[in-house]
Amino acid sequence: MNIKEFCIKAVLFDFDGTLTRPGTLDFHLMQEAIDCPLNVPMLEFIESITDPTERSKSLKKLNEFEFTGAKLSKPNKGAEEIVRYLRSKGVYTGIITRNSMSSIKLALKNFKNISADDFDVIVSRDSPVKTKPAPDGILLAAKRLNIDAEQIMIVGDYMFDIQAGQRAKAVTVLIDNNTDYKIEEADYTFSDLKKLKNLIRMFIPLGPGKLPNDLLEEFLGAFAFKDKSILIKPEPGEDCAAVDIDNEEVLVLTSDPITFTTDKIGHYSVLVNANDIATSGAVPRWMLTSLLVPVGITPLQIQKIIDELKDVCEKWNITLCGGHTEVTDAVTRPVVTGMMAGTVSRNELIDKKGMRTGHKVLMTKSAAVEGSAIIAKEFETRLKKTGISQNEIEKCQNFIHDISILDEAKIAANISGVSAMHDVTEGGIATAIKELSIAGAHKVRINIDQIPVFPETEKICGQLKINPLGLIGSGSLLICCKQDTYKELMNKIKKTGINITCIGEVVEKGAGVEAFDKGKQIEWPCFEVDEIAGLDILHFSVDTFTE
Repeated sequence: MNIKEFCIKAVLFDFDGTLTRPGTLDFHLMQEAIDCPLNVPMLEFIESITDPTERSKSLKKLNEFEFTGAKLSKPNKGAEEIVRYLRSKGVYTGIITRNSMSSIKLALKNFKNISADDFDVIVSRDSPVKTKPAPDGILLAAKRLNIDAEQIMIVGDYMFDIQAGQRAKAVTVLIDNNTDYKIEEADYTFSDLKKLKNLIRMFIPLGPGKLPNDLLEEFLGAFAFKDKSILIKPEPGEDCAAVDIDNEEVLVLTSDPITFTTDKIGHYSVLVNANDIATSGAVPRWMLTSLLVPVGITPLQIQKIIDELKDVCEKWNITLCGGHTEVTDAVTRPVVTGMMAGTVSRNELIDKKGMRTGHKVLMTKSAAVEGSAIIAKEFETRLKKTGISQNEIEKCQNFIHDISILDEAKIAANISGVSAMHDVTEGGIATAIKELSIAGAHKVRINIDQIPVFPETEKICGQLKINPLGLIGSGSLLICCKQDTYKELMNKIKKTGINITCIGEVVEKGAGVEAFDKGKQIEWPCFEVDEIAGLDILHFSVDTFTE
């Protein structure tokens, strides 16, 4: 698969009838005014006039019609919104039209939220190329933007737009609001521009981190789960799958890669997967790993990873029973993908669908436990320069020993009234709470001022200008529990030395987070990618791993 084939770097719009509402120009009347046959395009007809004087008169009439239409034109539905969206995503925008440049600029004065400055390139009939349906204008735009024509999307409402796009090998989109002409078959067809956003999003490269939940839900919707033994199927917010073995015992399965760090990667791999298993009330028992390492790595470095896997598995009575190890140029740093299985009795399986209105939402430890440890390890020198003390850095580095939620999950699994558990991973506590709501099919009300954050974490995040609520947080466990047993649960967990806080409650059916800060309702923070992804933490050489 060539990734470039699925990537759009620019969207070029036709103007009349696409960015502007159709009907402003009466093309039949215009053709009659210059004696142009109805089956001949006007620009080509004018060009064919041999008498210079007559050609000039016809072109003048055409310009007069265009100027009149430009003064009366209005933005098409969704036109301004889609242009602003593209610019917010870093996608080039452009106009490719058979109109004159002056009429385009005049018409754009009727747009309230965008102007000619919002387009990176405008190709009009005044440009030094053949007009549509020739592909020349698209190829000119590609050259000016320094991209391939195959990475351009052409959006228009007429056959010339589609023909030009096809000849340039661009992606073509028809806005089907013109029924007077036969339109060539486009790659995609929509009734209006408002429906274009979701398509364009599919062509925009994603940033690092988990696939956004709405896309994951859409893609998983294509699967049909006919096997009745599947008790928990893949959905946004689900940590693992559950399969009924014999109506008494349930096999719980999960899989997770470690991609944000190379230090102690084996340690992370075991615990991150074991955490997922534990959220279902199951006991982690068996693990398989796929270890992909870059060309140039030494056997000693590989042994270090495998020794970590062995030591952590032994500590938690998990059997490393298989996997695969490969040196490949497909990766630039070590990547461990773990797959783990555990078991739980059918009547003790904890499914997030058990969440109910009135249940308390509890959180163990603190926000960004894992993220704090990773940053303190990988950015130690940089943090010192910002005034973070050695003691504070070392304290955060030691958080790596706290990324397991197995102890508190085991206690919770044995408390009557626990209805759901969800461990915090990429996207931090803010994303985890939203995922919990989605998977549990209930809205939650969260007191954001009650979410605990270690002082060291707050200080580090403040210096790096990142939000701890959106920072990867393995080590924290979200628990939903009935009102009459949640205090008992909190007391038992606290006795083990693990901090636990009540941060909110489950409200009505649905999905979403109602956030309050000191009693005042606020917007719940949303992180498209983990806060750690904005740092330079993903760019290691193989040598980094030997430290």
